[in-house]
Amino acid sequence: MPLSKRAQMPIVRKNFAKKQLRKRLGALMSDVKKVVLAYSGGLDTSIILKWLETTYGCEVVTFTADLGQEEELAPARKKAEMMGIKEIYIEDLREEFVRDYVFPMFRANAVYEGVYLLGTSIARPLIAKRQIEIAHETGADAVCHGATGKGNDQVRFELGYYALDPDIKVIAPWREWDLDSRSKLIDFAEKNQIPIPKDKRGEAPFSCDANLLHTSSEGKALEDPWEEAPEYVYQRTVSPEDAPDQPTYIEIDFEKGDAVAIDGVAMSPAPLLAALNDYGRHNGIGRLDLLESRFVGMKSRGIYETPGGTILLAAHRGIEEATLDKGAAHLKDDIMPRYAELIYNGFWFSPEREMLQALIDKSQEFVTGTVRMKLYKGSATVVGRKSPYTLYSEEIATFEEDTVYDQKDAEGFIKLNALRLRLLARRKS
Repeated sequence: MPLSKRAQMPIVRKNFAKKQLRKRLGALMSDVKKVVLAYSGGLDTSIILKWLETTYGCEVVTFTADLGQEEELAPARKKAEMMGIKEIYIEDLREEFVRDYVFPMFRANAVYEGVYLLGTSIARPLIAKRQIEIAHETGADAVCHGATGKGNDQVRFELGYYALDPDIKVIAPWREWDLDSRSKLIDFAEKNQIPIPKDKRGEAPFSCDANLLHTSSEGKALEDPWEEAPEYVYQRTVSPEDAPDQPTYIEIDFEKGDAVAIDGVAMSPAPLLAALNDYGRHNGIGRLDLLESRFVGMKSRGIYETPGGTILLAAHRGIEEATLDKGAAHLKDDIMPRYAELIYNGFWFSPEREMLQALIDKSQEFVTGTVRMKLYKGSATVVGRKSPYTLYSEEIATFEEDTVYDQKDAEGFIKLNALRLRLLARRKS
């Protein structure tokens, strides 16, 4: 039975949208000559590489960033070479990542929705920045990422691209192609002789992202938020139950808000964070099971491990307790959620994030000193702090007899603050 005109309308709209998309892509394809691809060497980005060549007929430059994901990167180069790529960039960005992105974020004590330490979010602006730089170096007119159309990363990458080069062309395959299932991806790979890891022939139990700050796992076996994540999901930490029965004590030195040494041994940012990761891994610290609110509107479940970052956050707050004035500390706490949300949503290069960063960095002028941490079965606890710039005075704070603080002064202070409350109470009565 033929469909009514009203019933046909959704189909007509859908077909029209497809035609418009094909028209737009056709115009775009004719313009793209060379593209810089964020390339991991895995199945998805290898498929994207070949898809770019066959769909756009363009030259592809691959860029693989070492951000401390603890993976061997040589296979990425070998696979790109096997696929005929002539310009291959594989770069160690660990030091820049921690120094220029992680540490500034930690000066703000930034956590998203109260708990998430933004491990994935903070890595994307650096990758985007380097992609744009490589595009300029190689004469590329486009950049490409492998983020899906459901996630946050597409937004983070592309906001970064456009902030650094407003005229750059951006290719997002997951929003363009019809390879919308694992089986179609496998078929495309086999037809184009792209090597398929054995574990990719079936459904992966979950997807992973990693860098020096954290690991994240999402999807598949983790999609039911009622079910506890299986132990095999955790890659960087022992279970707190299996952690040592004796606590570990470490001392972290800070200068102007940044950690600079552990137990008196000076380290640059990346090695220092790696060392804290080892302490956290050994003591089962930094696990998080979060049902988070994505920027694109949906909620998703993520299992995160941030061992060194969890220790660093607690220690940084510990040294701020001693060195930050109450007004400055409370102002920082007020703006922190806004700052964290900007990073989560991909606005690292926005003027408002930079303005907040200037305020935060100003607050760190005297955040210098040493914090003693107790690490024990999943917890990172501040048990000591000292600073040449401490605002704590034992002479004033003591419960013993003192000659500095006249307790009678408190009476007038209380009455002045109570005045409006007393007036309100009289009006009510």
